[in-house]
Amino acid sequence: MSRYGSSFREPPWVMGSPKEVMDWLEASHPSKKEKEKHPPPKKQFLKNLHIKFDFDVKRTMVQPRGLISRVMGRKWVEEDFDLLSVTELILRGLARAKFRNIVRIIVDGRILYDHPERKSDLRKTIDDFDEFSGEISNGKNVELTAVLADVERCTVRIKINKIHNVKRHSVEIQMKGRIREDIYHTFLNYLNEKIGLKDKEEAME
Repeated sequence: MSRYGSSFREPPWVMGSPKEVMDWLEASHPSKKEKEKHPPPKKQFLKNLHIKFDFDVKRTMVQPRGLISRVMGRKWVEEDFDLLSVTELILRGLARAKFRNIVRIIVDGRILYDHPERKSDLRKTIDDFDEFSGEISNGKNVELTAVLADVERCTVRIKINKIHNVKRHSVEIQMKGRIREDIYHTFLNYLNEKIGLKDKEEAME
């Protein structure tokens, strides 16, 4: 209690002994040793994720692809998004999430890029993206494979489908291995901000 009846504890040099001064200083400014009693929060990991989502764009019904689909009456749709732009944004999202190695790029079943031996090529691939622009712009489906070598190793395979069965999604992402939860959300938040996601499904296998 202070001399003036308030609950504020006055510095002891106002009216106290040297010992009281030291006690007051310790209470007001905890020592480094005391601060270290609280360990930093542990990093949370997610394992073997399978994510599916669509974009908030217009859909147009198209003729089924393949004889079996036509016979079975399967319905197909074409999504009104630019495949090249979406592919580049997903690559940039991977870079934001600390992925470094883009292993493979496949367009309509044809391999455009296949370099698993390059451990830090994602940024360069984005810088040289014009090299693939013609094939991707005219394509219907793109598949990307990338590797994250963080505290844990995680391989991600991403399928981007401009034309697909109506029961499937525009994008399917499979992550094999463990990924930090904050990195995962950095990736999805970037895509949601830049493209806009809907009907998202998440599961851990």
